[in-house]
Amino acid sequence: MTTIEGFINLNKPAGWTSHDCVAKVRRLLRLKRVGHGGTLDPAATGVLPIALGRATRLLPYLPDGKAYHATIRFGVRTTTDDLEGDVLAAAGCPDLSLESLTALLPQFHGKIQQIPPKYSAIQVGGKRLYELARAGVEVDVPVRTVEIDEISVLDWRSGDFPELDVAIACGSGTYIRAIARDLGDKAGVGATLAHLVRTNSSGFFLDTSITLEDLTTRLSQASWQPISPQQGLSHLPLMTLSPEQEEAWLKGQAIPKIATSFGTRDYPVSPVALSSVPEELEFVRVCNRTNQFLGVGYWVYPANAPGKSDAAIAVPVLQPKVVFN
Repeated sequence: MTTIEGFINLNKPAGWTSHDCVAKVRRLLRLKRVGHGGTLDPAATGVLPIALGRATRLLPYLPDGKAYHATIRFGVRTTTDDLEGDVLAAAGCPDLSLESLTALLPQFHGKIQQIPPKYSAIQVGGKRLYELARAGVEVDVPVRTVEIDEISVLDWRSGDFPELDVAIACGSGTYIRAIARDLGDKAGVGATLAHLVRTNSSGFFLDTSITLEDLTTRLSQASWQPISPQQGLSHLPLMTLSPEQEEAWLKGQAIPKIATSFGTRDYPVSPVALSSVPEELEFVRVCNRTNQFLGVGYWVYPANAPGKSDAAIAVPVLQPKVVFN
């Protein structure tokens, strides 16, 4: 029986939880080990990375960053900060202008403080916030720092309850519902998230995603293949091992004096000057000379290596983190 491992760039349908999608894929592929990278709310659609088999161990090493197209409706406040919740207040605001909202958007750029929605999966005291909210338990939702790389206007529709379409690129942990809520508060009229599509997540993009229906059809036609770990981790520098190094790697052993390259820096077999070693350790993908994926590793110094302040010489060692054997 062929082992299935790799990724699916799934276009999540509206009304499905991320867990629903995982369960569906598990049934379609008859595979126990299935996971996802980055929860999407049930009402949202778009990119949901799915990991299969041993590739579930690679989810932490996918690239960071997500992007969305969001529709924000003004004049409405809800319990969940989107249209799935109960309406707390609704008052038309036909005089609200695009210019006034555009002037507020820079406040949502860069590193900002954000209070997640009360109906979210964050845990407080061992309980999910949405569980506490449904039980009527009031808690102080912890503030978190999130990073917004881009927020820009896509479209604007005026009216009693005007709507703004925005493109948002952000780091993990950002709640788009909270951005909608907070923008409405700063505008003085309230707002809620009306529609959300994730266009990019962990290096997977909407224009190359497939639906569950697509997956079902391709499986029936025997024309589907998962995205390989090599492709999913293509943002990581590639390290190619010799047969002798591969043998040691598969035993979980560190690889010293590796003859390969790290980005634009060359690491010869002979020791290299400390000044040429990257300041921060980075993960790398590892394969053999036939391009078979072997796992993920990272550079470390030997225990007896002198400090970087010294003008001494040291050899970086490739330490296994995830080994595919």
